[in-house]
Amino acid sequence: MTNSSHWLSPVLPLTSFGNVLMFIFSISLATSIIVLNVSVSLSILLNKALRSENRFMYMLSTCLSDICSGVSYYYAGVLDVRDSFDSPTRTFYIVPTFLGLSYMAILAAQADRYHAVVSPFKYSQLMTRNRTLLVIFVYWVYAFLIVAVYNLVTVGMAKRVTSMGTFVGNIFTVIIMIGLNVRLFIIARFQLGREPPSEERDSKRSSVYLILVVAVFFLGTWLPIFSHIIVCNFFGSTCYSFRNEGTDPLRILPRVNAVLTPILYIRGCSAIRATLLTRVWRHCCRKKKRVMLDESECARKSCST
Repeated sequence: MTNSSHWLSPVLPLTSFGNVLMFIFSISLATSIIVLNVSVSLSILLNKALRSENRFMYMLSTCLSDICSGVSYYYAGVLDVRDSFDSPTRTFYIVPTFLGLSYMAILAAQADRYHAVVSPFKYSQLMTRNRTLLVIFVYWVYAFLIVAVYNLVTVGMAKRVTSMGTFVGNIFTVIIMIGLNVRLFIIARFQLGREPPSEERDSKRSSVYLILVVAVFFLGTWLPIFSHIIVCNFFGSTCYSFRNEGTDPLRILPRVNAVLTPILYIRGCSAIRATLLTRVWRHCCRKKKRVMLDESECARKSCST
């Protein structure tokens, strides 16, 4: 098979009903990721009150990286692509970086909520909106600096650095994320429960519960591939690999999480949901309805003539 034909071939040969369903699923997954994350991003950008809160900046960062993941999945998931260092269809480590950025954003959001609830006075003085944006900017730049390093060194060196860095990084970050989850749950369940009822307490509790649920779903969809990588690196063996990215369930699950995360944001935050229904989707529906009315008017005029 030539490189040109390989690039244009679908994730599986469209020779059976099951393969066609897999192809449709891949397209639907990429489209759902983009539509849902763009909707949440617009809801945050169009609402000034949401833009003024730090936690929504982390949500926006998650949505932006997931949008990039969705767009790239039209290539990495819909087509017959194997994204490894020595593959002719590789993405030069860019596509996995978008997934990693979502991971970093959720981890940073957990730490942000923890400090906001535990030390609210110190947090309000230290973490201004500009500093929050600086944190987000730093981990985006860091992620792509790593991509640049991987692409500048030899393939053998990149594999060694990736295996060791991923092994250590996955273990520590998963432990940190689980630890923050437990700590945030204790805070939401007991510490905030002792405070007198107020709007501020309810806002804190809802924000903590939201990031808790998001992190739990995140771990549920990412732990299988983390465990796979850790076990393979620990034993130094070559684990079983699927034909391509679009048929590997361990790599599909993180993309499913990119659909679940904006749904959880919409479900768990009334401000996002209200803006989405009144300013984003309603506007799109009106525009679509106007186009349909114009088309019907044109058809009626053509029929009358």
